[in-house]
Amino acid sequence: MLTIKRLSFEEAGILMAGAAEKANEMKIPMCTAVTDESGHLIRFDRMDGGKVSSTSIAIDKAFTGAVARKGTHVYNELCQPGKPTFGIHVTNGGHFSIIGGGLPVFVDGQIVGGIGVSSGTAHEDQICAEAALEYFYKKTGMKP
Repeated sequence: MLTIKRLSFEEAGILMAGAAEKANEMKIPMCTAVTDESGHLIRFDRMDGGKVSSTSIAIDKAFTGAVARKGTHVYNELCQPGKPTFGIHVTNGGHFSIIGGGLPVFVDGQIVGGIGVSSGTAHEDQICAEAALEYFYKKTGMKP
């Protein structure tokens, strides 16, 4: 029998708060999604002014972070023509994202979820997602 750790609704809210804090600091209205370890959506927010097109992008970034257990920016580097993972971005029904801004969430070395942020550039989205994780670990006292 497997025992699976998973983010709670409240813990997902902490990640959302961290992302919103950074987005406000950056003055970029973001779309933010948090999934469980299986890539299923727990929470989603679109800030006033967040791009409508970024809704599904943020969700796909969170999905990828959770199920692939790596940041989407890593796959952007690996998914180039001629590289072994080229084409991975069209798998999983097209939900596998290679755009920076999606990260896995680990607690005690175990995957518990994913976070995806979208509406800025890929670099800005990545900064916001990283800030959300930093905020989460600081507020909860949990360790990656």
